[in-house]
Amino acid sequence: MRPERTEPGPGQESVWDYPRPPAIVPTTSLVRVVHRGVTIASSTRTLRVLETSQPPAFYVPRDDVDLSHLFKTRSRTYCEWKGAATYWAVQVDDDVVMDAAWSYESPNRAFVAIAHHVAFYAQKLDECWVDDERVQPNPGSFYGGWITSAVVGPFKGAHGTLDW
Repeated sequence: MRPERTEPGPGQESVWDYPRPPAIVPTTSLVRVVHRGVTIASSTRTLRVLETSQPPAFYVPRDDVDLSHLFKTRSRTYCEWKGAATYWAVQVDDDVVMDAAWSYESPNRAFVAIAHHVAFYAQKLDECWVDDERVQPNPGSFYGGWITSAVVGPFKGAHGTLDW
């Protein structure tokens, strides 16, 4: 049973007000991904994907990602809304984090805007930031949303929440 929705305060959003199917919302916030002291991505041109019950996933344009630190893995999943996902490892020197990022190479028509973008799991990397706020990872290992002070839950993803 899902806990009650947290009422958002001023300047906050409730993930329970996000739509299904998800919405794509551009943001000019500075989004950064850092691993082992190396900036993997930095952008003020990201797209937030907002889906009911989940904190936003931030999709960074590939032009703003240091692709020398990414390589595709064999992992694949399928989203009923976005289509087939491709997964990426992040490598800094000898440190390799498998499936630390994902993308939709040929997304379904309604999500074509996220083609040529990469999203990152805050659970797997050292630091993910929105402006000057270090994000908290979405609970669990399936969803890749980023929790900031701008969003309230409860958030789907932790053990026991997948049936919400």
